[in-house]
Amino acid sequence: MQGLDFSVVLPYADILAMGVWWTVLLTVSAGALSFICGIVFAVAVLYAPAIVAYPMRFLMWVFMGTPLLLQLFLIYFGLVQIGIDIPALGAGIVGLGLHFAAYNADVVRAGIVAVDIGQTEGARSIGFGRWQTLRYVVIPQAIRNTAPPIGGNMIALLKESSIVSVIGIAELVHSAQLAISETFRPFEFYITAAALYYILNLVLEAGLRRFERHVEVSR
Repeated sequence: MQGLDFSVVLPYADILAMGVWWTVLLTVSAGALSFICGIVFAVAVLYAPAIVAYPMRFLMWVFMGTPLLLQLFLIYFGLVQIGIDIPALGAGIVGLGLHFAAYNADVVRAGIVAVDIGQTEGARSIGFGRWQTLRYVVIPQAIRNTAPPIGGNMIALLKESSIVSVIGIAELVHSAQLAISETFRPFEFYITAAALYYILNLVLEAGLRRFERHVEVSR
């Protein structure tokens, strides 16, 4: 029986480092997309006309009710059937971003509803219009109130980014699989990949805690 030998990992450190880079790029890009689209979806559901709000609700239901893997396949392999050819990286960012945008939208929507009506009335009394009130008063407070659950979604996004390996993006899991195909040492590389994910997770959690403290101070 062969024991674990992590010395086989060192020659592939550059491949794993590239996998970490692509994982970080995916997480940051898709996270930004999910945050921005989450706010847009939430505002549309609450304030847009029914002709916009109901399709948006349906879109959120689709992204929350179907597997992320299926969504990636539809975006990368399905859209090309109707002439929309999205590169693998773009498909990964869009798929991850829209999937988690649906969850962020649900969180932000609840945060907007929870803002004291007096805040809105006060803003309108000093001359703010509806959209100015949303932009400068309601949405900032909703984001402050929902920072922890949105942060939780960002951590989940980091972990789920490994799924994009199925469409050929050389993120961390895909890089580990490439090394395994040459060395036939799965345990060493999967354990290394798990450790690297854990480190990335710790860094992200530290950044989110710092952001939440900043939000608390700015209240």
